[in-house]
Amino acid sequence: MELKLLNDQGRPTASVSASDAAFGRAYNEALVHQVVTAYLANARLGTRAQKARGEVNKSNKKPWRQKGTGRARAGRASSPLWRGGGKVFPNLPDENFSHKVNRKAFRAGLSAILSRLAREDRLAVVEGFTVEAPRTKLLSRKLKDMGLADVLIVTDSLDDNLRLSSRNLPNVGVVTPGGADPVSLLHYSRVLLTRGAVARFEEMLA
Repeated sequence: MELKLLNDQGRPTASVSASDAAFGRAYNEALVHQVVTAYLANARLGTRAQKARGEVNKSNKKPWRQKGTGRARAGRASSPLWRGGGKVFPNLPDENFSHKVNRKAFRAGLSAILSRLAREDRLAVVEGFTVEAPRTKLLSRKLKDMGLADVLIVTDSLDDNLRLSSRNLPNVGVVTPGGADPVSLLHYSRVLLTRGAVARFEEMLA
């Protein structure tokens, strides 16, 4: 698989050979859907909680006598049938939303995403990507010169200057190959890899 190598002006000057195992895989939509769904589910937190009938602050006294009133019999006001009563199957804070995905399937899903990005000309390579100082303006100007706006930068070594410069740019993400997730790869319009990141992906996804 041949990937475009961009210069500082964002123009392709050459090509970089990459392994087909990482960047030349056929797109498997079902597998990518499974990987993305599992990633989002595993990031979900159990922050919701509801009360069962035994936890609702209601009186345990019988509302009215069992017979003779003409109304339906009732035992306590915390019944799930009543307004303000407890829930039958309450949501608990320790609810587990995680999905299990095999390591081999997850790597295959990442490879399928990277391969599709390469075929759609949304993935490119640079020799290296750094900024001289931790300033947002420097990174913004560099990306503008390269014609990039909504971009995910994957670098083999993440220095503080690049990390701090990208924090205030809402449409720019900076990660290492180990931190690249399927949702981010699909979310950004362009993905920019350094040569070291390409080698790292080849090692990870071989």
